[in-house]
Amino acid sequence: MSIREMTSVFRSALGLVSGTSGALRFVVVALCFGLCVPVPVMAQSDDAAALARKLSNPIASLISLPFQLNYDSGYGAAGNGSRLLMNVQPVIPFKLNENWNVISRTIVPFDNRDFNNTGYSFAIGDIVQSFFFSPSEPSSSGVTWGVGPVFVLPSGSNFSGDTWGAGLTGVVLKQSGRSTYGMLANHIWDVSGPASIDATFIQPFASYTTPELWTYGINVEGTYDWNTSQWSAPLNVSATKLIDIDGQKISIGGGVGYWLASPNGQADGWRARLIATFLFPK
Repeated sequence: MSIREMTSVFRSALGLVSGTSGALRFVVVALCFGLCVPVPVMAQSDDAAALARKLSNPIASLISLPFQLNYDSGYGAAGNGSRLLMNVQPVIPFKLNENWNVISRTIVPFDNRDFNNTGYSFAIGDIVQSFFFSPSEPSSSGVTWGVGPVFVLPSGSNFSGDTWGAGLTGVVLKQSGRSTYGMLANHIWDVSGPASIDATFIQPFASYTTPELWTYGINVEGTYDWNTSQWSAPLNVSATKLIDIDGQKISIGGGVGYWLASPNGQADGWRARLIATFLFPK
């Protein structure tokens, strides 16, 4: 696509969404960028297909570095606040012995928020660190599972709760052909600090990977706060594509979502997400 054609596409997109919400503009412009910029397609080999399916397994024996950018609106008493949240989520598996692995999953949130429509503020949020002890191979019925501890590590920033948390986490899933479905969950309590943490997180998920290495997914990221008896639960749908750039395997894509439930003054309505995951297979 030529520069002139790319410019025309962007102008048309911006004109179509000029009167719509920030979330919709975010999605349309991002999708136009993805359609205009050519990327090398990864060879559709058996190894590539297996690698694409591993991406749907949260505790696969695969080193990966996902970047997940989320846009949400509806914050504040007037509902006109917004938030850009970049989650950096490295996944590192370790081999304990022939039968067991431990998988480290870390979530580091880079938070840019404007809850009162007075201008954006940036800070690093509290870090969530999980460890999953998992059998090296699925069960005879094809089920993969893992359990272990989860911790909240306060960042000390303006967006930190300044409270240490700990709890239990687990995941169970099954991969059948090109389909993956399962659930990830945890519960965290506060162990030190001024804030009170008593929250349950559940994430049912399902995905399907095509022969062309596209993966289409759906999940719900539900958090129940036992202190306030309130749910925060967005439904997310996504599409990602496994590609190869000079030998570096990357999964790129995005999606949209909708908040099924949220406390007053928090995110509401539609949301948008962009995803880039760098893979480092053995």
